[in-house]
Amino acid sequence: MYDQGASFVAFDTETTGLKADRAKLLEIGAVSFTKEGITGTFSQLINPCCPIPPEAEAVNHISQNMVQDAPLEEFILPEFLSFTGNSILIAHNAGFDLSFINTALVRIGYSKLKNKTVDTLQLARCLYPQLPSHTLQFLASHFAFLVGNAHRALDDAIVCKDLFLQCIRGQCHS
Repeated sequence: MYDQGASFVAFDTETTGLKADRAKLLEIGAVSFTKEGITGTFSQLINPCCPIPPEAEAVNHISQNMVQDAPLEEFILPEFLSFTGNSILIAHNAGFDLSFINTALVRIGYSKLKNKTVDTLQLARCLYPQLPSHTLQFLASHFAFLVGNAHRALDDAIVCKDLFLQCIRGQCHS
């Protein structure tokens, strides 16, 4: 399924809402890895320059106070691009996270990401159709992954990496 020498970056975003054209990034977390293991991490809060809706804060526990002195997206996104490089990107419900990253990239004058992307939600649905849920939190519990703070970007990115590796192992042993 993948090149043994490939490098991957599992990533996750936290946002002020569910629609990329109306909401903003609050946090990006990412973990780079190869078949040998983790090669780096990226974690950054982002000042959205707008109020954080209570419903968003209730999910990700990121408050206005936490981001008021955080850098703006125009400073963080180039760092994220440098971190990801040409790696294969891994995300759970990748379309959601990519829509926020790409919308923000275009907003600051960059091109959209062109990296190959793997969606662990689709992988899990395909490989484990018998499971009653395919949310990242459910799958983390089901496979007994070590979970930090759910709905915080770096911790969810690490779980996404673990899920990707589980799916690869599951497919290779099917």
